[in-house]
Amino acid sequence: MKKTLYVASALAFMACGSSQNTSKNDDANLDQSAKYAETITAKDLGKHLFIYASDEFEGRNTGEPGQKKAVEYLKNFYVNEGIVSPLGGNDYFQEVPAEWINKNTRRGTFKDSENVVAFIKGSEKPDEIVVISAHLDHEGVKNGEIYNGADDDGSGTVAMLEIAEAFQMAVKNGKGPKRSILFLHVTGEEKGLLGSKYYTDVDPIFPLANTVCDLNIDMIGRIDDRHKDDPNYVYLIGSDKLSTELHNLSEEVNKKYMNINLDYKYNDENDPNRFYYRSDHYNFAKNNVPIIFYFNGTHTDYHKPTDTPDKINYELLENRTRLVFHTAWEVANKDTRIVADKVADKK
Repeated sequence: MKKTLYVASALAFMACGSSQNTSKNDDANLDQSAKYAETITAKDLGKHLFIYASDEFEGRNTGEPGQKKAVEYLKNFYVNEGIVSPLGGNDYFQEVPAEWINKNTRRGTFKDSENVVAFIKGSEKPDEIVVISAHLDHEGVKNGEIYNGADDDGSGTVAMLEIAEAFQMAVKNGKGPKRSILFLHVTGEEKGLLGSKYYTDVDPIFPLANTVCDLNIDMIGRIDDRHKDDPNYVYLIGSDKLSTELHNLSEEVNKKYMNINLDYKYNDENDPNRFYYRSDHYNFAKNNVPIIFYFNGTHTDYHKPTDTPDKINYELLENRTRLVFHTAWEVANKDTRIVADKVADKK
């Protein structure tokens, strides 16, 4: 009887130990990308966007008081999250001088503006930089009406905040990215891609030769007429133009995690809209930095005062934001840097 009890107890102990080991192994093998992507939620995206695209920000026109409020909102977010500036200290603003802005645009006369920059240092390959970008500005106030720019590009801006927060959670848990990530909120996009041009052509904080790719988010919160019956989509532009590897990685990540319909309609060289040349990724692409441009297409509220946060589809915004996060995670954690195997097509 004692022998039987001893054997039973031993087996029970072994089973318990085995269960504990299995649990530890399961935890170690947990898909970290999926774990942190779940922290990106429609609710949090909406919280940010109803503030960022509110009348208080006066349409975020380049250099104007509403735009200054917007950059302070972004800076405060990064400070509160403990995400540092690559410029050091409390300086999250890359100044873009009025003189330079006005020399490079024909769309009016503007005051000094700024890009907002935040940075997570890579744990193994800190000198290799993955850029995630979106433009912080919009059209401002015209004829007494505020152009809130909820989709353009409030949606991309708040997506970046949620992506940054997810990566920072990973850092706090000792699972930070191998490569560094630069969160680049650019100004003056509506005036001719000026903030991104200033970054790439005048003052790249990190050498473009060390820049792995730019994942650019510009309008991902709405549904266009083409997809009314198939809303789970996003347009991808430029993913294959400089790096076959980046394009394939993007496809694989989507199949593994999101199963969004990746629509390449506007990636066509003969597309008359020429969207490839019309958002901030292009200033990286022209310098042979691989890019992906995430876009939901235009709609009836595009560049109108009716582009308001109540019209955003937050579930879709969540899905698309998670797709960008998963792609950034994969690029940042690959053993080898993605290869640019093609040459930039310059307009």
